[in-house]
Amino acid sequence: MSIKKQYLKTKPECKVTFTLPKNMSRSAGSVYLVGEFNGWDASSHPMKLQKDGSFNLTMNLEKGREYQFRYLIDGSTWENDDRADKYVRGPFGDSDNSVVVI
Repeated sequence: MSIKKQYLKTKPECKVTFTLPKNMSRSAGSVYLVGEFNGWDASSHPMKLQKDGSFNLTMNLEKGREYQFRYLIDGSTWENDDRADKYVRGPFGDSDNSVVVI
């Protein structure tokens, strides 16, 4: 997994690309990026399948903030990003959430 950050000079935003590699997607039919930036809506940010079998999504996020997120694979399996900036305990106490710091 990876998170690529490109800070924009003309806006108070950062272009962030989230990538879930093929070996983590387990031949998934769908992967969604779910987190604080979309109100934990499990259907608003579908990731795009790449030719190499990975999934990715690029979005602009406000600078100076931290966002919790997870990947939802095929609507039933949750994964964290092993390259996240940090992890925090989820509100249900049964798992951690990945965090990206912008």
